[in-house]
Amino acid sequence: MTARAAKTTGWERRKQRVRKKIKGTPERPRLNVYRSNKHIYAQIVDDTEGRVLFAVSTVSRELRDSVSGVKKTEAAKKVGELIGKRALKEGIDRVVFDRSGYIYH
Repeated sequence: MTARAAKTTGWERRKQRVRKKIKGTPERPRLNVYRSNKHIYAQIVDDTEGRVLFAVSTVSRELRDSVSGVKKTEAAKKVGELIGKRALKEGIDRVVFDRSGYIYH
């Protein structure tokens, strides 16, 4: 097994371990975060119905132009602000954070 494959399987194991403890409900949906090397994606998920309520990323129309040329941490802050505003607009004030196997710090 290559080092890359071992790293991926470790991430998958951590993701599964986190996901089995966290469930999103209609009153408190799950906030899922995915990071790639270039972009960050966030989505609000209702696990009881199994559907994504809404999603925001650095490739979405609202943020695409404003995050081009800025650092990844600044782009992630803008994604967080936008998903927070959308959640409040939809009446969601509490979520369960799903870190998806990433380190929370």
